[in-house]
Order: sequence, then C-alpha cells, then structure tokens
Amino acid sequence: MNRWPANLPSFKSYAFTRRELLRLTGLGITGAVLPVDANGAEVPPPVDRLEKIAGPVTEQLSGYMSEASARPLPPDVAEKSKHHILDTLAAMISGSRLLPGQRAFQFVGTYRSAGDSTVVASKTVCGPIEAALANGILSHADETDDSHSPSQSHPGCAVVSAALAAGEQFRISGDHFLRSVALGYDIGPRVTMTLGGQQFEAASHWSTHSISPLFGAAAAAGCAAGLNAQQMRWMLGYTAQQSSGLGAWNRDTEHVQKAFLFGGMTARNGVTSALLVHSGWTGVDDIFSGKDNFFAAYNPKADPSGLIEKLGERFEVTRTNIKKWPVGSPIQAALDALELLRQQHPFTAGQVRSVSVRVATAEAAIVNNREIPDICLQHILAVALLDNTVTFASAHDTARMKDPAVLRERAKIQLIPDEGLEKLMPLRVAILELILADGSKLSRRVDNVRGTPENPMTREEVVAKARDLITPVLGAAKCAGLLDKLFSLENLSDIRDLRPLLQP
Repeated sequence: MNRWPANLPSFKSYAFTRRELLRLTGLGITGAVLPVDANGAEVPPPVDRLEKIAGPVTEQLSGYMSEASARPLPPDVAEKSKHHILDTLAAMISGSRLLPGQRAFQFVGTYRSAGDSTVVASKTVCGPIEAALANGILSHADETDDSHSPSQSHPGCAVVSAALAAGEQFRISGDHFLRSVALGYDIGPRVTMTLGGQQFEAASHWSTHSISPLFGAAAAAGCAAGLNAQQMRWMLGYTAQQSSGLGAWNRDTEHVQKAFLFGGMTARNGVTSALLVHSGWTGVDDIFSGKDNFFAAYNPKADPSGLIEKLGERFEVTRTNIKKWPVGSPIQAALDALELLRQQHPFTAGQVRSVSVRVATAEAAIVNNREIPDICLQHILAVALLDNTVTFASAHDTARMKDPAVLRERAKIQLIPDEGLEKLMPLRVAILELILADGSKLSRRVDNVRGTPENPMTREEVVAKARDLITPVLGAAKCAGLLDKLFSLENLSDIRDLRPLLQP
C-alpha cells in the first residue's frame, strides 16, 4: 500500500513487510521469529495493524520529518531559512539587554545543569533544555522576532532556539541545522493552521502562539537528534501532551510571561520531547487519531490532513514575515505608511496637525496606549515623526515615553479600531491619514508591510536590521563574523563553531 503523496518525490513508497516495519521503527530484535507462509515467504501484517500503529496522516508526517536531515532544501528556501536564523539570533542578542532576557539569565544561572548548549549573548553553557528555554525567552524578549500570519504564531523564537540547543548537543553540521530549522517552520505552523488559526484562538482562548511554536521546536529538535519515523511519532505524542498556553498573555505588562509562552516554554518543551524519545522513551503511536486524540481535544471539526497539505511543496519559512521595524506587528503597517508618505510628500513633525490610524479592532487592543514603548502605537508613531525613523534603541527607550517633545507629537495621534479591517485578518492592514498645518490631507493604506512574503526584505535589508541589533551588544567584528558563518552554513562541520561568535 502506498500512502505517500505523489507530489512528494523524496518520500518512498512502502509495501510494508514486518521486517521493514521493524527496521524503520528501530524495534527489530535479533533472532526474532517472523511469520511465514507455506512457501517460506514472510507474511505481512494486516492493514488494520498498520493503521493502529499510525494513521495515514501521521505516517506520512513522521516519514517526512525523519527524512528531513538528508533532504536538500531548494536554494530559495535555504536562503530564506538563513534570513530567519539571522533575524532570530539577532533578536536573542538584542533581547539580552531587556527585562525578559535578564530574567532568563538569572534563571539559568541558578538552575542550569551541565551540558554543551550555548545561552546566547552570555558565557553560560548548559544543558539543552535550559538553553532552549533561555534562548527562546531572549528571542521574544520584545517584538523583534519573526511572525507567521496564517498560523497566528511566531515560529523563529522557538524553532531556532530548539534547533541550536539540540544541534549543539548532538554536534550536527551547519547544513543539518539549516534543514532542522526549515522543518520546524513547516511543522509547527501547519498544526495551528489545521486547528483554525486566529479564529481558533479567539473562540477557544487557547494560544496559537504557544501551540504552533511548540510543535515547530519539537520537529527541529527531533531532526537535530536524528529520530527515525517511529520515534518522530512518539515525539509528536509527548509534544501534544505538553501543548498549552492561554490568550491571557495579552495582559502581561512586562513581557516576561509573554516571552516564556511564545519562545521559552515552547522551545524547552519541544527539546524535551525530542530528548525523551532519543533516550529510549516510547509512547502513543498516533496522537492525531484514535481515542482522545489531539484534535478531539482542541478542535473536533479540524481536518488532520492539513498537517501534510503541500508538505514538501509549500515551505512555511517562505511565508513567514521578518519585521522591518523592531516593534509590535500591529504597528508595522502604520510605520510603513508614514515612511511612504514622507517619501512622496516630505514633511517635518512640526508641519503635522493631526494623525489618524485605522487598524483591525483586535490589533488596536494590543497596541493602544500600552505601557511598553515598542508595542504602543501612539508612542512609536510620535518617535517616528520626530526622528524620521525607528531604531531598536529608540523603540526601547522607555524614558522617552515621558519626553515633552514626544508627548506633544503623541497628542496629535488618534488610533481608530476598524471592524472592516478586522474582517481581513490575519492580513494586518493600516490606513494612515495626516492633516498638515496648511490644511492639506495625506492618506496611505498599507496591506502588505515590508518583510511579508508579498513584499519581502532583501538580504541586505535583513543584514542591516541584524547589525542594528547585534553590534551594540557583541561589537562589529563579531557581528561580521557571525554573518559570514550564517550565510555559509553549508560549510560548517559543527554547529558549536558558532559559539564564540554568539558570546560577549
């Protein structure tokens, strides 16, 4: 029986015999007696036995995952994966100076175990589980990391953290690391897309921002650990058992619990799932079908086949956004609109009488007059009016929230929740309208912000953003060295060779 899709050329067509099944799952026992017919030929197990081991969706998914470390990536996917690795490492490094990052350092300093995994932007080397936790928190210490709109999640903060921690544990090559990361982006987002994305999160109060990155982290760590197809199935079971997270992260005013939920918890749990199975643990063969399965718990109406939809054809890393601006996602389109208006009709802050910004209702609630500068739309637009741009430093300058000059500009800005734009979600649209002192009106609508798949950033733009985040922490020389290594990962024999460039 061939259950592999014809459009996945890397898959093999298996008519499973008992011997092949035992070989694939790593459960073969030397000297085992196999059933044979009257002619001495092996008798294959009945189809229903195979279905009990794994349904067709999980069988295809786990097979794809187990082959990822040996499967070359298309050149454009490899390039895009490097962009996201760089962007996430830059987020970790810049996050080291923020409160969530400091809390991560404090935790691993107290509770770390022995190991060979790097805590980025520090001298700490510890066990892979703690390193994944710390680096996941670092990479979402603020709003600098990437995001994936269809799955309503931030994949990189968990996936890259897990791949690095597990990759150092098993001393994988740069090429293997790259493929592990790409696999994580493919698997995690498909889970919450299958559940229903933003609509699922709104209706259930579960957080897609924890469920998707968790499965992505587990896939990346499992690939780094070299798990076979059967082990991948067990790993998915442990991952599902650890899936959690509530939408209450919206109420975290210091971004610490949010960083834990988006990146720290998800990277830690994903690595834990992979290491448990690598160490010999077994479990449920198919967590996605059968009694009390994952979808029965989260969304019984979901179609599990979404987990393998266009797997091997559509690479989710190519559909993941890199933020041009180091601020919350709902502010990105408004900043793009302001920049575009300035390019077409140059003006100064003093010439602006009023500014109105329309965004989706749910998006407005996230960024409306928040206490944190980089997720406060009114504050960030005021800074942009004064500075003609927004940098990592200016977006995180809490003192400027009380600066009289900034407050004067902020008083001009009105944020308007728009129900019509809410219907376009997960597309994050902003409509910016300015009235100048002479009475003239300027208006700009942005549907696809810079850094989205429809309006992607170039390698040069990604590098420029990374330099802004990395250089103040590690210096220009280490930043340059890290860039060279990351863009030639295929030539890296041991991922631990990145460590000196990630430490202060």
